[in-house]
Amino acid sequence: MAVAPHSLAAQSAMAVMREGGNAVEAMIAAAASIAAVYPHMNSIGGDGFWLISRPGHAPVAIDGCGASALGITLEQYREQGLSSIPFRGGLAANTVAGTLSGWQLAQQWSQEELGGRLPLSRLLGDAIEYARGGISVTRSQSLCTEAKREELQSFAGFADTFLPGGAVPEPGARFTQPRLADTLEQLTRAGIDDFYRGDLARTLATELTAAGSPLRLVDLERHQAQLRKPLVLKHSLGQVYNFPPPTQGLVSLMILGQLDHLLKSDMDPLGAPFVHACVEATKQAFAVRDREITDPAYMSVDPQSLLDSELLAGMAGKIDPQQAAPWGKGMGPADTIWMGVIDEQGVAVSFIQSIYHEFGSGIVLPGSGVNWQNRGCSFSLDPNARNPFTPGRKPFHTLNPAMAHFADGRTMVYGNMGGDGQPQSQSAVFSRIATFGMNPLAAIDAPRWLLGRTWGNTSETLKLESRFPADTVAALKAMGHDVEILDSYDESMGHAGAIVRHPSGLLEGGHDPRSDGAVAGW
Repeated sequence: MAVAPHSLAAQSAMAVMREGGNAVEAMIAAAASIAAVYPHMNSIGGDGFWLISRPGHAPVAIDGCGASALGITLEQYREQGLSSIPFRGGLAANTVAGTLSGWQLAQQWSQEELGGRLPLSRLLGDAIEYARGGISVTRSQSLCTEAKREELQSFAGFADTFLPGGAVPEPGARFTQPRLADTLEQLTRAGIDDFYRGDLARTLATELTAAGSPLRLVDLERHQAQLRKPLVLKHSLGQVYNFPPPTQGLVSLMILGQLDHLLKSDMDPLGAPFVHACVEATKQAFAVRDREITDPAYMSVDPQSLLDSELLAGMAGKIDPQQAAPWGKGMGPADTIWMGVIDEQGVAVSFIQSIYHEFGSGIVLPGSGVNWQNRGCSFSLDPNARNPFTPGRKPFHTLNPAMAHFADGRTMVYGNMGGDGQPQSQSAVFSRIATFGMNPLAAIDAPRWLLGRTWGNTSETLKLESRFPADTVAALKAMGHDVEILDSYDESMGHAGAIVRHPSGLLEGGHDPRSDGAVAGW
């Protein structure tokens, strides 16, 4: 079974598994396809993170995060009169795109550990066809392009790629990316390493320089994906895994760890006590995030130690069940995709890929057609900040793919896109499935909330979809939450997904109706 926020990506994964490929190979195919068919949400010019488990083994993590340019410092940004890193343009494109290196390491791991045998030409084949032959523009892509047109159309390559004929593509129009197709074909011939240390790397470096980016060939050449050890939360229902720093996987686990002490199985999964508990746990976890999480090379505390059960119980004990605590400011929006795959052998993959803001830096490189990320705008130009811009440093990531091994033998992969909303939606989906017994589709379909900023909305309110019961809304307001009501199925809640594998081998999946996604199963 595969789930993705665009149906064609889920189908790419399923096609690979029907041909005998494993879940890791299927996810590489899905990751390539989603970059071609959902280009406003992600690109091969971004970063990616993997969690992989197989029966009888501890999960492993793959870190496909790129570091900042070696040749520029925060002082050089400040000398240009900047108080913060721009969200768009060349100076925003200041970190290496690491997701392809993650694909490469994942394929190597698949070959060594799972006997993976499908060639890269097969795994990227669907994406090449979609990029060259075209896809049908989704409403999501059309609306996002229209919303960002004025901001981005002056940046190098954006209009040529995303405004064909000078206009925003209408839903249903054919959208092609021939230069991206050529780049993917080159990778099938020369190998993914060509993106970092070959002919393609030299082209990318030249084009990045021309676009005003501080990245140079040496930055690409020194980049390598890494195998990492996942963070693990010991939960009353089993073990829950997520990605370590520089991602906010710790935040997601800290929320669930607090909720393990707060939730009761007879709670209403649409009720105010449940939502309040999740929101208050989120506030406390965000405070830890903002104080501690950065590039792991610069962290002063072991993130696994922050998942100590006594510590989490103490945090849960500080939550007032009747009163909302004060709330500061969140990190804001992001554009990302999450996808999950489980194969017939029980190998499970939770994967996330991102260019950060909508269309990343806005720069599309002219030769390769790569839309480069702006993840580095999460750095600060304050040298005393938790995440200062320093050469060769990994940026803070909101990305966090999730996975659970339940004590009853079930395995679940789950996750979603949406910046600050990622850990919040994860708490909703996990709890509704694990604690309240909802099936994945019902858990994802149910109305969600988001504390903080969303796309085009800088307010720090508690945003609720309008499908919440009126008494839930009233009770949350009475508790002191600054409630704002959004549409019934609002895309600002992110695109979630989940797959549960039962001990019998049977699978359940759910995709998000807020996306253009699907669950593909066989």
